Amino acid sequence: MIPVGMQSCLSFALLVFLLLPSARLSPRYRGLLLVGALLVGMVPLPGGLPLAGYLRGLTDELSITAMLWLLAATALRLGWTRGSSAAAAWQLWSIFAVLGVVLYPASMGVGMLDTYSWGYSPRSLILWIGALTLALLLLGNWLGVLMLTLATLAFSLNIKASDNYWDYLIDPFVALYAIAMLLASAAGALRRWRRGALTPVPQLDEGLD
Repeated sequence: MIPVGMQSCLSFALLVFLLLPSARLSPRYRGLLLVGALLVGMVPLPGGLPLAGYLRGLTDELSITAMLWLLAATALRLGWTRGSSAAAAWQLWSIFAVLGVVLYPASMGVGMLDTYSWGYSPRSLILWIGALTLALLLLGNWLGVLMLTLATLAFSLNIKASDNYWDYLIDPFVALYAIAMLLASAAGALRRWRRGALTPVPQLDEGLD
């Protein structure tokens, strides 16, 4: 099983690195900033618990998909990879928004189904995720394929403390992020549509021959 401290320190470093403004830094200094964030997260405070431990106390362990999404964003910030297309981003936001809507309201007592219990004997759920993974593969969404595949593999290897497949697949932060990005993207598209609809169409000069 992966030590909790390792994942906590890595989560802290990735989150701090992505939140700090580093656009004007060279890739080398961005890498040093990431290393610095990792070291800061490991420094014990007077109570004996490092900053990364306090973050874990607030967020619990992040899901495997969250960690991979953070790693992908970090690689993009460091210039190690190119960003995905808008269509690929929409696909991921849609998938995790739907998964969040399926899981969290029901797990909080809304409705008659206990969807969280599906993760303890997840054969059917894994089949659905396998179908989603195949669809993403056909669409060429490699980040989505990697996220869902490694989450399922991590569950099979039992690398987290939880025995529930959902905890590998999604967490509240992934769900909220996906929903927020969908709403923000839709609002932006609506604003662009309204500007286009309000822009007067140029009329041809009737005096031209």
